[in-house]
Amino acid sequence: MRPLDETETSVVFEKLFKFVGNNLKNLVENPSHEGPDSTPGRYCFRLNKNKIYYCSESLVKRATNIARPNLVSLGTCIGKYTHGGNFHLTVQALNLLAANAKHKVWLKPQSEMSFLYGNHVLKSALGRITENIIAGDGVVVFNMADVPLGFGVAAKSTQDCRKLDPNGIVVLHQGDIGEYLRMEDEL
Repeated sequence: MRPLDETETSVVFEKLFKFVGNNLKNLVENPSHEGPDSTPGRYCFRLNKNKIYYCSESLVKRATNIARPNLVSLGTCIGKYTHGGNFHLTVQALNLLAANAKHKVWLKPQSEMSFLYGNHVLKSALGRITENIIAGDGVVVFNMADVPLGFGVAAKSTQDCRKLDPNGIVVLHQGDIGEYLRMEDEL
């Protein structure tokens, strides 16, 4: 477990900024009330075995007593680096993204299962969509009861969605809560 270097930090922050925008400041400066200290600490990002974790500083201090090969996980795993050096967000980051999301999409009830099986979001599945989405922006997908289902990348802008045919793809799927069942060995 080690802190991220400058290039790793910039890659992680660029990916998170795509989804949360200026709310990235809230993630970094969020006070942590964990641990024995009466003053709140901060949250930080740590790298362990090519996975990025979001955890409190007090938890990191207590984890230094554990040998690196024995440390399995610490805090919330928000993403991982691939063998090619790319950074991918994992579904465990969904709660952080949903709480700070800049762009949101709500699905109709009959379309939730399709998204949870790993399919892209079609225009016919849209219940609502936030304004000012540009193609390529990170989007958090909710059901109509505001429960976060997953996240993806906008394939079309908000204005283009209005003119799109019902079978057109609006959001490209990247992660959803159905992965907890489909990929439980890898998580």
